[in-house]
Parts: sequence; structure tokens; C-alpha cells
Amino acid sequence: MMKPLSKQLSDHAAELRCPRLDPGALGVRPTARRWASSDAPKITTHYSIHPRDQDPRWEGTEMERFADQADVVVVGAGPAGLSAAIRLKQLALAEEREVRVCVVEKASQIGAHTLSGACLEPSALNELLPDWKERGAPLHTPVTEDIFSILTEKHRIPVPMLPGLPMNNHGNYIVRLGNLVRWLGEQAEELGVELYPGYAAAEVLFHEDGSVKGIATNDVGIAKDGSPKDTFERGMELHAQVTLFGEGCHGHLAKQLYRHFNLRQNCEPQTYAIGLKEVWVVRPEKWRPGRVEHSVGWPLNRNTYGGSFLYHLNEGEPLVALGFVVGLDYSNPYLSPFREFQRWKHHPFVAPTLEGGERIGYGARALNEGGVQSIPELTFPGGILIGCSPGFMNVPKIKGTHTAMKSGMLAAEAVFPRLAVLEEDSAPSAGLHVPEYAESLKASWVWKELHAVRNIRPSFHNYLGLYGGMVYTGIFYWILRGKEPWTLKHCGLDSDQLKPAKECTPIEYPRPDGKLSFDLLSSVALSGTNHEGDQPAHLTLRDDSVPVERNLAIYDGPEQRFCPAGVYEYVPTDDGAGMRLQINAQNCVHCKTCDIKDPSQNINWVVPEGSGGPAYNGM
Repeated sequence: MMKPLSKQLSDHAAELRCPRLDPGALGVRPTARRWASSDAPKITTHYSIHPRDQDPRWEGTEMERFADQADVVVVGAGPAGLSAAIRLKQLALAEEREVRVCVVEKASQIGAHTLSGACLEPSALNELLPDWKERGAPLHTPVTEDIFSILTEKHRIPVPMLPGLPMNNHGNYIVRLGNLVRWLGEQAEELGVELYPGYAAAEVLFHEDGSVKGIATNDVGIAKDGSPKDTFERGMELHAQVTLFGEGCHGHLAKQLYRHFNLRQNCEPQTYAIGLKEVWVVRPEKWRPGRVEHSVGWPLNRNTYGGSFLYHLNEGEPLVALGFVVGLDYSNPYLSPFREFQRWKHHPFVAPTLEGGERIGYGARALNEGGVQSIPELTFPGGILIGCSPGFMNVPKIKGTHTAMKSGMLAAEAVFPRLAVLEEDSAPSAGLHVPEYAESLKASWVWKELHAVRNIRPSFHNYLGLYGGMVYTGIFYWILRGKEPWTLKHCGLDSDQLKPAKECTPIEYPRPDGKLSFDLLSSVALSGTNHEGDQPAHLTLRDDSVPVERNLAIYDGPEQRFCPAGVYEYVPTDDGAGMRLQINAQNCVHCKTCDIKDPSQNINWVVPEGSGGPAYNGM
């Protein structure tokens, strides 16, 4: 059954308005219901774990979905997805063709789920929109100064930023990526792209031949216990000749596609990091617009990959963006990336910039660090992977926006000539397979750039750790430009790297002082996170007994430390006889770290009701 998408959006837009995060959610102690067949408290009620066709409460519920047909559907309005949409419409305009491009985005507004450092290399933007300055792109801060440091607990060792080193930022811009993404959305709409924020792509749809048919958006009106509310309404189907998946790092649908098409059979497992970020207003005398600062070393030990950034923005007030990145292949289950970040701000080289200032923003996001070794097959019948979903980040540069944008542009250029002209009310019976995209990507500057730095990240896996990796980078990248005739391997899945708690030393973190360092609750409040409280938790567990019986018993509950939003807590059971896992899903900032780092691989992140999640303001 078909009706226009704009009418469908209007019909149930009210269902997607989510209330403000309750700051008290971290302290909630709800009564746990129990499965009749198990002693484990019932935690997961989501239909992806407990099918609705086996639940008598769903008998008689109308499950028909309306459908609409586009030429191309793009999942995710990030740099890659919007660049693809813009390029498609540019090509259609040049050939005077009508091509319908629809972009669905789970955030309530374009850019509201976008988080990055960000120091932007403008190469892809120059190609996509050469007149971006005249169009008013929010690139206000060219880099004027580059500082790189190795930190010890009390001191700083300066490292010269020689031309040709990956961290050299000459010609780049410090940006608030959420603002740039919002601006890209405006450019896309001017070209006729249909943007649908607040609608999460929840399911991949397939033709009878197994090719991708499109996506379905999430259902709304499901109660926390998994039953239908009176306001229940089915999501919508969006069909396309080809669907571009640009969900960002560790995408919910990309995970399904990897399994369905076996896309990772010829690559290494992806390895990740978590990036945490804050925005501060600092004292004017401490503000150096255009300054870029990076560091490695303290507070991490030499065998834990990570580092920091501190960028001075020039946007009319003395703003700095600062953050901390920790590789998720760390081994100590007592490590807390959030608390390492808070501790770093007290370093004698960092604290003077922040003292007397005010923190105004916080957020976190996982990022891909696997490089070319971990890039999966990029095309399959009916679909394409673009951007940070497959992982095009240049790790030593700490940059992936320019490569993500270029991947979206190359996808558009490969797809456009293959699009058929559909008659009104007609629909294809199979999805397009466009292998030309992968071929053009491997012939582009994206692949050349990533291949040159392929060994830098895995080179840190040596006895000297950080210092051995820096020596390798100096010899084989700066001198030989990555032309060594070998490719190093990663260490496997990040979830397999944790050691049992009994083999590790607990880390004693200082208490936050409320001036430079802060607790999780006040931090999450700054993210603007919103979720409808009366819905099943989107942090699903394949087995509700595993958290206590394995994660807590062996690893001392690492999810309560690696989560940067206080989503996971171990609390006493009602009878006081043991512990249970409590999931504060309202606090989730959609970083995906839990899905990646869970040592039992029992957590499966799925999309919540549309519009749920953080509400970042130019992060």
C-alpha cells in the first residue's frame, strides 16, 4: 500500500517528540521483573530479542506498513550521506534528469548526533562545493599553530611538527562538525534532496532474490514492557534502486549486512576507539584562535593507545574544543575512558587553559581505527557502504571527515549512470549491484592515503607500545611514506582484549573537583540527551543472565566503566542476595562503545524510537 512519504511523516510526527532526559535517571532503582523460566531478572523486552509473533499481547495488532519508492535512499545524514546526496543531485541537474533522493536520519535535527574533534582537511569539500566560502560554510578557523607533546605526569616533552608528518595541520580548519553537517543539509535541500530527520532506519528490506530493497523506519508506540500502546504505529518502508548505508561507526544496519552478505570474510576485524569531547568557554587571555594541540602519553600507560586534542575556535567568543581518545583494545577492565579524560585536564600543561572557564558541552562517540586492513566488501546487491560505516578514518591524522565525504561522492558517481528511469507507480524487482564504486574508491586518493598509513596503528602493538609506534612512524612513514612491502595485523576483536579482573590492578581515580573535572551525571546533562522513557531499552541483551554470571564475575562489570554516559550499573537485587545489571537507556549518547567492547558480545545496540539520543549543538 502506497502513500506519499511527506503525508506519512505528518501523520505520526507527534509520536517522535521525546521528553527531556531526567537527570535523576542514573539513580533510579526500578523493581526487576523475572522470567518464569529463569532466576535472572528480566532486562530486555525489545522485539528483536523477543519476537512479537510469539507474544499474545500483539495478537490482532495491525502490522501493515506503508511504502514509498525513491531512486536512492541514504541512511544517515552525516558528511558521507549528505555528500552522496548532493553529488547525485548535481549529476542529475547537469543531465536534466529527475532523480529522487531520500535521506533518513535518526537525530531530531540534522547534525544533532554528529560529534568530532574536528580539524577538517577541506580537500573533499573543495571538490564537492568549490564555492563553499561564498555559500557561507561554517569554516571560520584556519589552523595557525600546531603543537604536539608527549606528556609525563608533571611535564611536557615537545615534539617538532615537521612537514609531511600525519599530524601536520597546515591548510586545515578547526570546525564544529555538527554545524558543518547542518550546513551541508541546507545545500542538499536546495538541490531537491528530501531530508527526513527524526526517523531511524531500523530494518533492512530484501527482494525475493536476496538483494536489498530498501529500509524500514522504526515502529513507535511500544511500551517499556514490550507491549503495544494505544498509540502504536508501524514504521514506513522506503524502497530504492540502491540504498547507501552511511550510519557512521559501527552502524546497526551495517552489522546485519556484514552477516547477511558475509562482507567481512576477506578483511581483518575492525578495531575501534572511543572519543570523548567537551566544549568550553575560556578566559579571553587564554584563547589562541587557530591553535591546534595534540598529546600522547599520560595519563595512559605506554601499552594503551590514545591521546588528546585541544582546539582553539574563532567563532566570536573564546571557545575551545577538547577531547580524549582511548583505543578500545585496552586490556585492563578497571580502565574508564571518561575518568582518564577528566584526569588529563589536570595536567600542568592543560589546566591553565581551562582554569576560570566554563564547560558548555559534552559528548562521546566510537571511531574506526582499523584502516585498510579492516575495510569490508563495500558493495552488494542493492546496497553500498559509505563513510565511517565501513571505516575510512586516517588514524594518525585523527581525521575521517574528508575521506567519508569523498566516499559518498564516489558512490554517487558510480550509482548515477546505473539508475533506471522508472515509470510512475512502478518498482524494480531487484536491487542494483554497483561494484564500480569499490573500484573507483581503490583508484582514488582516499585509498592511497589510507594505504600509506596502514601500519601506524598496529605498530603500537610491541613491547615499547607508544614509543615503539612513534619510532616506527618516524622511520617508515616520514622517511619512506608508507612504502614498506609489508602490512601489519591488528590483534583481533577489541572485545577479546580484556583480561580477567583478578589479573589486573584496579585504577584509583581522583574525585572530580567540579571545576576542571566532573562526574558522569553532570556531563550527560550537557549532551542534551532525550529518549522516550516508556519504550523498550534499545541496549538489548541476547541473554539477560550473562552480565552477572560472566561480565561481573570475571571482569568486575566493565560496562559500568567503559560506557561514557552511565547507562550500565550493577545494583543489589531486591532480596539483597546478589547483584543485577540495571540499564539506564535514557542516558545513552549513541556512542556504540558497549556493543563493541562488551567481552561477552551480549549487548546489541539497536535504534530507539526516532528523535531519541543526544542533541548536540555544534559538536
